[in-house]
Amino acid sequence: MNAQKSIAVLPFVNRSVHTENEFFCDGMTEEIINSLAKIKQLKVTSKTSSFYFKGKNTPLSEIARTLNVSAILEGSVRLHDNQIRVSAQLINVKDDTHIWSETWDRFLDNVFEIQDEISLFIADKLREQFGHFDIQEHLNTAPTYNLDAYQECLLGRSLFNKWNPEDVNAAITHFEKAVMLDPNLIEAHTGLADGYSFLAVAGFAPREKAWKKSIDHLEKAKSIDHNNAPLNYLLANQAFFTEASFEKAMEYIQIALVNKPNYSEAIQFIAFLFILRGDKKEAQKYILFAKSIDPLNQETKFYEAYFHYRFRQYNRAKSLLEELLEANNRNLPAVITMAYLLLKTAEFDQADKILNNVPGEMIMPDEKLGLQCIHMALSGENEALGPMLNELEKNALNDSSFQAHAYLYKVYCCLDKYDEAFKILEKLFNNKSSILLLSFGDPLAESIQVDTRYKKYHSRIYRLHKLSSQSKSKSSSLDNSTANTYLTRLYSFMEQETPYLNPTLTLRELAGQIEIHPNQLSWLLNEKIGKNFNTFINKLRIEHFKELILKPENNHISLLGLAYESGFNSKTAFNTAFKRETGITPKEYMNNTRL
Repeated sequence: MNAQKSIAVLPFVNRSVHTENEFFCDGMTEEIINSLAKIKQLKVTSKTSSFYFKGKNTPLSEIARTLNVSAILEGSVRLHDNQIRVSAQLINVKDDTHIWSETWDRFLDNVFEIQDEISLFIADKLREQFGHFDIQEHLNTAPTYNLDAYQECLLGRSLFNKWNPEDVNAAITHFEKAVMLDPNLIEAHTGLADGYSFLAVAGFAPREKAWKKSIDHLEKAKSIDHNNAPLNYLLANQAFFTEASFEKAMEYIQIALVNKPNYSEAIQFIAFLFILRGDKKEAQKYILFAKSIDPLNQETKFYEAYFHYRFRQYNRAKSLLEELLEANNRNLPAVITMAYLLLKTAEFDQADKILNNVPGEMIMPDEKLGLQCIHMALSGENEALGPMLNELEKNALNDSSFQAHAYLYKVYCCLDKYDEAFKILEKLFNNKSSILLLSFGDPLAESIQVDTRYKKYHSRIYRLHKLSSQSKSKSSSLDNSTANTYLTRLYSFMEQETPYLNPTLTLRELAGQIEIHPNQLSWLLNEKIGKNFNTFINKLRIEHFKELILKPENNHISLLGLAYESGFNSKTAFNTAFKRETGITPKEYMNNTRL
């Protein structure tokens, strides 16, 4: 994706008297990010990376360089009684100029209209400045008409994002209040589904009971809007972890990305699925995409490390894992992946050191036993392996002992016992264990790939479902005949009506004047004329300025005065556009023409 068409929305500053309104400002920022993320051709930095700079006095140039964006939106929110004031400014980071700044004073009841208005305003200005992309008629729709339910949902979301059992339970309480106030608030149902699944996976609640609650709320969310992006992301996770259905997980995650192309969690997850399938090209494409919109997220770095591990690029994987563990030595996925890598590269002492430093409550007994067995199998310590392998085999007799199954499969592969390994695979397949999807292609088990049965199991486990084209967005491109008709209409209107002399002219206004859709006018300018809206309009203004400066009756008018009469609204905008178009300054041009 073109880095020029990119934006980071920084956390809006709370200007309210009450500090507890912080969650509302964060919610406003997140909703604008979510709205802009629906635009396919626009790269929008994710919340995780944008919020990294919250409360920090980091220069905008440094933020832009770190996030690799061409524009930054910053703003503030002030709440007082039932009124809200939102101020925002959009900055072109290349030359540190303000593209626009605006203030909205509204009643709080209209908060969703404000979010939509701001998002559309931003999208329009970015398109005029940086190039074509399609914009929907509305980017933000009201999720509820019950403001109290919305605020409960925002509180729940802010607590859930702290990712610990105490705050997740508190978040669930707020989501439940939101559902009581508005049973059709889909964000509350997906919040509850996410909360209960977190407790189930992390072992902080009875697994079956928590998963049932999660699935119940997913079903309610499906009845409200089955295309909702966060819903389909959660459905993908549920299909993967509770049904071990790679095919269904891929189907749901693709739906999520069709409806929200810049959804970082969904991008990470689809990269993860392609990694497991062994599709390096597709996996790398999504890893790079995830890095482009969420570069500061530790999860993005983990998936990148996991990508390198699974595709046998061990040095790069090790370097990234070391960075993750230096930032958080309790990052369990990074710990386990590092242990796998060290065992695979025969760095047994380092693997032992990593595992011995893991608190006992963080690692399951069968996982620790399995890792020890792999160590013995790879290092050739058969005498020590025997008793431990017997224990692992005994534990694997239980159909629900998925960790024991996974490690037993890997140990059998390390020992070249392929018949036994395939029996374990069959058991995992029949019991619908996601461990099957995770373990099958792991580098620790790669020796089994020489067996002719491997490819058959691969096709069976990692079947792909092709997404139907019905949910793909319509293109604004025009056929040659229509494009030429519209071009004739555009040039004729510009010549006869000179709308460019209006300093506040927008692409949407011009599209309305010549009676075509704004998306089509944007496409026409960029694809057929080869200029974005601002460049196209400014060129016409400059040509008008050149005509004015040649007339003797205008000799008493300053350059800036002539610029204003030509449609420019500031000295900076005029000088910048003129130099870019002609290669010289307006004063140099005047001196050359009035010799």
